[in-house]
Amino acid sequence: MRDPRLSGSAKRAILPTMKALLETLVAGAREAAEAGRPASYIPALASADPRAVGLAIAFADGSMEEAGDSRAPFTLQSVSKALALCYVLETRGEEAVFSRVGKEPTGDPFNSIIRLETSSRKKPFNPMINAGAIVVTSLMPGESGEEKIGLFSAFAARALGSGLPRMDEGVYRSEAETASRNRAIAWFLEELKLLDTPVDIALDAYFRQCAILVDAVSLARFGCCLARDGLLPGGDERVFSAKAARLTKSLMLGCGLYDGSGEFCAAAGIPAKSGVGGGIVACARNAAAPMGQALGIGAYGPALDERGNSIAAQLMIQDLSDRLDLFAF
Repeated sequence: MRDPRLSGSAKRAILPTMKALLETLVAGAREAAEAGRPASYIPALASADPRAVGLAIAFADGSMEEAGDSRAPFTLQSVSKALALCYVLETRGEEAVFSRVGKEPTGDPFNSIIRLETSSRKKPFNPMINAGAIVVTSLMPGESGEEKIGLFSAFAARALGSGLPRMDEGVYRSEAETASRNRAIAWFLEELKLLDTPVDIALDAYFRQCAILVDAVSLARFGCCLARDGLLPGGDERVFSAKAARLTKSLMLGCGLYDGSGEFCAAAGIPAKSGVGGGIVACARNAAAPMGQALGIGAYGPALDERGNSIAAQLMIQDLSDRLDLFAF
């Protein structure tokens, strides 16, 4: 564990050991990933290399450490729910979001529909499950799915620290063609009058949002932006408000890994959001963080467990949190 009281020169001397640590974690996670397999319910995701593993850490001063397949492209999938929530909180406001979506964990799979019918709330429990995320996406500015994601992409480019993100056309088409469950959820949301746009437009935007290409490095930058309450690494440029960041992190901590959120929180103790593309974004901002500063973690491994979470990414983030004492509480 690094002492946050170290001098600047001492901290710089420690940095090379971080690279070795990441490489060790990647090697171990690559072996563990053999127990899982890529998502198959979206055909375009099934061909991912199950042994691909990447890890990156972005620090508040703008520096980055990375190892393994940290630059391998993959689609955001449900990691986009955290990014979209920040965006819609900024563009539409807290009341617009939480009058239609709750803030509670479900303990159910990410694509469950049962609580929309059986709960007295009559709205999705949180924005990190598919039902809640479709509502949030429907609130994005824009008249069509393409226009909504065009505007969202400009916001995402700043948060991810990259150029305008590209969409994987094959994944987008594959999701759109096999999305019977999401269509059922969306029509249920329409009946409850929770969508802010027609069903087809909301779903088209949601499929496009999930198909945006990223890598572990860009996720680490977004994680650091969350850790810094909306400020980009390496400066004071603000992408979203501190309130949006804090609400998003709180929901990530309790709901970010589907029905595995509680176990992951107990093991890692920091906010994180996963996606079936194999990515997980996480963030930490406590006194014991390496070099005494906020950091973001981007982890990738397309081999998933039975809940749809990356085996390798979970393991690496849990190990980092333990070794670097990143627990948020």
